[in-house]
Amino acid sequence: MPIDQVRTLLAVVDEGTFDAAAAALHVTPSAVSQRVKALERGIGRVLVRRTKPVRLTESGEVVVRFARQLARLELDTRAALGMSDTGEPAVLPIAVNADSLATWFLPALGRVPESLRICFELHREDQDHTTALLREGVVMAAVTSSPEAVQGCSVRPLGLMRYLPVASPSFVSRWLADRPLRQAVGRVPVVLFDRRDDVQDEFARRIARGRDAGPLRHYVPSSEAFADAVTAGMGWGMLPTAQAEPRLRAGSLVRLDPDRAVDVPLYWQQWKLDSPSLAATAEAVAAAAAGTLDPSPVRHR
Repeated sequence: MPIDQVRTLLAVVDEGTFDAAAAALHVTPSAVSQRVKALERGIGRVLVRRTKPVRLTESGEVVVRFARQLARLELDTRAALGMSDTGEPAVLPIAVNADSLATWFLPALGRVPESLRICFELHREDQDHTTALLREGVVMAAVTSSPEAVQGCSVRPLGLMRYLPVASPSFVSRWLADRPLRQAVGRVPVVLFDRRDDVQDEFARRIARGRDAGPLRHYVPSSEAFADAVTAGMGWGMLPTAQAEPRLRAGSLVRLDPDRAVDVPLYWQQWKLDSPSLAATAEAVAAAAAGTLDPSPVRHR
């Protein structure tokens, strides 16, 4: 596969359109289109759907993964040869769930040596869906709830993120004064991150004989705002321990069930690539997770 054609496809995917890719590459849109068509003819597969933004086919995802790995290896090789003073930093795209991003993940990135000159490009995604970004070649690593390795990736357990059922004292007085949550589930308001958030429903089914959290749902798609919404009394919700404990100590939240919680296992998946920047980031993430998350018994794979 001609390298200029592979890099052009990667630019189209990253920029979203052929015109934007042309501007980034300082060539004409016609040249971008011709390169991508030539690459598709050479491979014998359609690689990209001409939508706005463009969408990769399954074959295109394979080529884009190759393109990102090639770019990563080129930068690492330059650094090893003492040619790193080109002004071009290493860009490392990572997918991470919102709750990790709001609690322990950013301090982990702060541990990565500055000498590696890494620019992190974070993609916020639910932990159940971050592996899709790995398959598509959008990111090189991800914090995920899946222990099953994406093809070409390695898996490393990080630990368990524990979610506690909590609500504000005013919410308890208004909705739960004469009955526990297990009896009120389905008839009291609940706060969820978004429509893919199933942590509250999972907890509700555990305590209420299979019933979900009910129809009175508030959606708050920000980890910090989610905690604020529960604290404000909009509904009950499941908060990570790191967010819940300070508010529990302050009395702005109360725990609705002292004996139950929901544990979500988290894993670090990354491309099997011999890259110093990727290896250093993986070690920093694992060290930060070990100091924050509950231990997980799952082995490396």
